Amino acid sequence: MAQRKYWGEIKDPIYGYVRITEAERKIIDSYPFQRLRRIRQLAGAEYVYPGANHTRFEHSIGVMHLAGMFVDNPQISQIISEDEAQMVRISALLHDVGHGPFSHVFEHVLTKFLGKTHEDMTTWIITSSEIKDIINDLGYDPKVIGSLAVGRLNKPNMAFMDQIIRSAVDADKLDFVVRDTYHTGAEYGFVDVFRLAYTVDVINGNLSVDIGSLSALESFILARIESFKSIYFHRVGRAVQIMLAMAMERAKDDLGLVNFKSPEEYLALNDHILWANLRKNEKSREIIERLERRRLLKCAYDPPPFYIRDKIVSSILNVEGIRNRIRDEIADEADVDPQSIIIDVPTLPSVPYHHAFPLEPMEIPVFHKTRNGRKISSRLSEVSGIFDLLKGFMNILRVYTEEEHLKKVQEVSERLFGELPFTMRISY
Repeated sequence: MAQRKYWGEIKDPIYGYVRITEAERKIIDSYPFQRLRRIRQLAGAEYVYPGANHTRFEHSIGVMHLAGMFVDNPQISQIISEDEAQMVRISALLHDVGHGPFSHVFEHVLTKFLGKTHEDMTTWIITSSEIKDIINDLGYDPKVIGSLAVGRLNKPNMAFMDQIIRSAVDADKLDFVVRDTYHTGAEYGFVDVFRLAYTVDVINGNLSVDIGSLSALESFILARIESFKSIYFHRVGRAVQIMLAMAMERAKDDLGLVNFKSPEEYLALNDHILWANLRKNEKSREIIERLERRRLLKCAYDPPPFYIRDKIVSSILNVEGIRNRIRDEIADEADVDPQSIIIDVPTLPSVPYHHAFPLEPMEIPVFHKTRNGRKISSRLSEVSGIFDLLKGFMNILRVYTEEEHLKKVQEVSERLFGELPFTMRISY
């Protein structure tokens, strides 16, 4: 692989100095990418962890840096050209350019009213905004970068290029685990992301983790699970996210949140502008004023997460009619308006205010080398007792209500859910 020429470096609190090429600098300096400075990584988490004010901007640079480590490792650098390596780095840099205000909270609006995700928006922006012109000028195809940025290039025998950006152990997940735990302070063990990036290999076109890095891989899996429980799905952070999503739904027509016709209209939205507009709008003002005074929805029922192998139990709560019957029964017994009660199951995609963080476990390919250098593939669950134990579905079930109804709703919820099957109440 030809020697890469770097333009300069960016100081990062996690990795030290992140070196960038001239091509990467041009993308970083574009408006769509600079906008990521005004979109927080973990909207809502700052109400629990005051340091969690980092943005998609530095996360995206971190993902590019780790993707660069993947393509530079000895096993991958010999099968990929410098042009392809630069494409992977640029695609990693742009992987989150389609996020809306408040990151995953806006995903709820996109999904519910447009049937879109931030990944759809990412591809749209890369192929239709000023990013398209920059990529063309650099000599790359915006459609190729737009597909690779969301891990859907599907190049024959080169699946590993997609997997560096989107897989069970990708540059995105590795960065957000170490970055989010760093900024919240909720750090659960050391994750050696560098060892994972340097020791992955490509077998039959797919990324595979060397069993020699098993400890690093298990640490990453454990840290990710703990992060979901203590950061992404923290009950207070979720209350803030639910309230923001409710405010967006109420004001969406007045503010044109789902009526954008061009990438430029979409890119005009960021955390600061939307917060100000939601505060001005009479349909959403009350919620924003409550957030400004930290008068949040209260969690009336919050059992430990249950962790099960059978997806059927998870699917029960995925049915809207079942959730609504539970909500209505709680409301009836507590003598409160059903609209004052929210059943929150953030791990299920069809539940309102879904967080859009995939947690359903994915099998991770691993391999070991024989004495003669032959690589033998296997599955992680076959070699890791920890992973085999955790290979199931984490479920969180909570009931939120207004503070004045808290005691009544709490009593009814505990009585009602106390009758659930044991498998739906078990903690791990």
